[in-house]
Amino acid sequence: MFTGLVEEVGEVVALTKLDDSVRIAVRAPRVATDARHGDSIAVDGVCLTVVDTADGVFSADVMQETLDRSRLGSYVEGSRVNLERALAAGARMGGHIVQGHVDGVAQVLSRTASENWEVIRFSLPAGLARYVVEKGSITVNGTSLTVSAVGEDYFEVSLIPTTLTDTTASSLATGENVNLEVDIVAKYVEKMVRGYH
Repeated sequence: MFTGLVEEVGEVVALTKLDDSVRIAVRAPRVATDARHGDSIAVDGVCLTVVDTADGVFSADVMQETLDRSRLGSYVEGSRVNLERALAAGARMGGHIVQGHVDGVAQVLSRTASENWEVIRFSLPAGLARYVVEKGSITVNGTSLTVSAVGEDYFEVSLIPTTLTDTTASSLATGENVNLEVDIVAKYVEKMVRGYH
C-alpha cells in the first residue's frame, strides 16, 4: 500500500526486453538506498517488485498486462518517473490509500497557470467517471491529488508549488498520457450498495 506522496523523481536508465515482459532499471538514490529484493516501489503509480539493486539503481520486471494498462510501455531511457516506497506500518498517512494498481490512462487536456498554483485538466475515461467526485482523491502518475472540478468527460486538479517542484507534474505536456488510480474506497462502496437498489 502507498499514500501517493512522491518521495523522489527518478530516471529510467535501462529497459531490457524479455520474452513477454520488460525489465526496467530506475536511478533513485533516495528510494533505492534501503530497497531489497521483493520490496514494492510505486513507479508513476504502478506497484512494481524490486528484483535487484546496485549503486542507487533498482530494477523491476514489468509484465505485458501492466504495459497494456499503464503508460509504462511508452518509457524510454531518460524518462522521469515519480517514486514512492510502500507505506511502513506506523507511518503517517498523509495522502490517501493507494494500491499501485492503475485503473486507466488519461490525457492532459490543458494547463492553466496562476501566480502560486496551476490547474491541469485531464480526460476522464467513461468507465472511471463514477468514482471521481469534486474534493475527492485521485492518483495521477502515483501522486495523490484532490479533484478541484469534474465534468462529464474531464476532471481538474489544482497544484501547489510543492507538487509542481517535487513531482513530474511540472513537465506534463498537453496530449501526454498519465496513469490514473481512482479511490479504492469508492469502488468498495459501489460493490457493497449494488445489492440494495
